[in-house]
Amino acid sequence: MQLASNSQRQAGLAAVLVNLALEGRAGGRSYSGLRERALRQAFAEQLHAPMRQRLLSVDDAGARLYSVAVALRPVFEAPDEAAAAKALNNLMRRYGARPYLVDDVGQPFHLHFHGDGETDVEALAGEFAVSLALLMDTFGTRRFGICHAKECDRAYVDVTRNGSKLYCSEACAARMKMAEYRARSNRNR
Repeated sequence: MQLASNSQRQAGLAAVLVNLALEGRAGGRSYSGLRERALRQAFAEQLHAPMRQRLLSVDDAGARLYSVAVALRPVFEAPDEAAAAKALNNLMRRYGARPYLVDDVGQPFHLHFHGDGETDVEALAGEFAVSLALLMDTFGTRRFGICHAKECDRAYVDVTRNGSKLYCSEACAARMKMAEYRARSNRNR
């Protein structure tokens, strides 16, 4: 079974939002997270033009996006499927995600799951929650989580065919491969 491309994109955007907004470690360095206007602008750049414009028109979008990121983080950190399911169920309820058919972005009719809420930020939050839930329904929690690289706590979503992604970025994957290579080299001396 394959996840619809729209759901794949939205699940990935959920990880992008968490990584932009929340402080922690990114690729071995401290990351302070973006706030307010910087978060709104950086995240809007990830969206298709119509949604980008709607998001940029929300006065307090940065604060709302930060709140959504905080709410999403436990899904990626969940220690098991039961915890992830509980977090996702809470998010879908909180944001009132409801399915509806649309024919946007040059695609035939397909499902969206925008949430009810005051602004388009909350609508996106509902979509993110359902997209992650669909990913979990299709593949379990092995397709999303926290980067496995040392000194990195960024979220990732894996929509690759073979489902072998464990890192938030190519940089973290390369860093860990190099560390493994060095460790093997040192053992063989």
